[in-house]
Amino acid sequence: MSARRATRGALGALLAALALAGCGGSGGGSADAGTAATRAATHTTTAAQHAGAFAPLRPGRIPPLLSATNVYAAERPGLLAAAAVHARALVYVPNSDDGTVDVISQRSGRIVAHFPVGKLPQHVTPSWDLRTLWVTNDLGNSLTPIDPLTGRPGRPVPVLDPYNLYFTADGTRAIVVAEAHRVLDFRDAHTMRLRHRLAVPQCPGVDHMDFTADGRTALVSCEFGGRMIVVDLVHERVLRTIPLRPSAMPQDVKLSPDGRVFYVADMASNGVWLIGARDWRVLRLQPTGLGAHGLYPSRDARTLYVTNRGEGTITLISFRTRRPYRTWRIPGGGSPDMGGLSASGRVLWLSGRYNREVYAIDTRSGRLVHRIPVGASPHGLAVWPQPGRYSIGHTGILR
Repeated sequence: MSARRATRGALGALLAALALAGCGGSGGGSADAGTAATRAATHTTTAAQHAGAFAPLRPGRIPPLLSATNVYAAERPGLLAAAAVHARALVYVPNSDDGTVDVISQRSGRIVAHFPVGKLPQHVTPSWDLRTLWVTNDLGNSLTPIDPLTGRPGRPVPVLDPYNLYFTADGTRAIVVAEAHRVLDFRDAHTMRLRHRLAVPQCPGVDHMDFTADGRTALVSCEFGGRMIVVDLVHERVLRTIPLRPSAMPQDVKLSPDGRVFYVADMASNGVWLIGARDWRVLRLQPTGLGAHGLYPSRDARTLYVTNRGEGTITLISFRTRRPYRTWRIPGGGSPDMGGLSASGRVLWLSGRYNREVYAIDTRSGRLVHRIPVGASPHGLAVWPQPGRYSIGHTGILR
């Protein structure tokens, strides 16, 4: 059987399993364990991996979603694209105040490498084609590439004020979030050559974003403006402004699996805003905890993990009910910030922004597995490899 045919069959079976399992429910990362649907998905995942996981994508068009009801269907446990299959299982931690990156083994929880990068590294972002991890050196005005096959850094690329980094869903353009300059720089996705500078003066503290299900529009947070903006990614223009409240400090943004609602963490309002992804109407503020900051969907697309940086907790929100159903507390306190899930979805890795540490949390129990000392002010760590066909940026938003 050809690799392409095997891949097509594997994906077809996976979608059948997803249809059986559904994307609702309020369980954690392993809520569907033991069901027939999970066994089918697990078998299919293995088959897809052996077939190269997915046919290689070419930039120039937005890949269609694998499921009309789940934007995260390509992020099932272990479903790795060919470009990520042989990547080392590591966690890359940018230490903002040290200008360094600590590299942690996912298996042992120990630091296995440490290297300098540019000044004030903020996030580690996988490229659209999953072949490069970029360290965004904010005050260093550069991006440091990392080869995920070796875990080693390369020569920095000059880029103005890269606080954050995203990629258009068609893979042709990088979006450098130049926070201090209030601009979104649309650059060539490979060379980083500037193509268009979109000024967003109405968005002080332009920070984080996520895309609509069709990949054509972004909801972008304005940390110091108490508002959001909607950006047309095709024509590279601002469509509208969405006020929250004057005191709001919106942070991370994530789309619900069904594509109907955006969740926006607000560390000043201590919760997450729900905003309609079709009419852009603010639905409500859902309280979670002090300093709500990072948002991460579980591998089964049932739960949204919300990091509450100001109180050392993680709130679990059900995508089905849109309400919290559990809270995990880090023993002794902490400052959980940004991070991501392991490929299996069984471990949630988070930086401890104010505690010079990284947390590894078992998503089946909420138990703290590792507490690892790192450099000063660890921020947007990336867990790699991740399931998915392509990356749209941040610390790993894959589809």
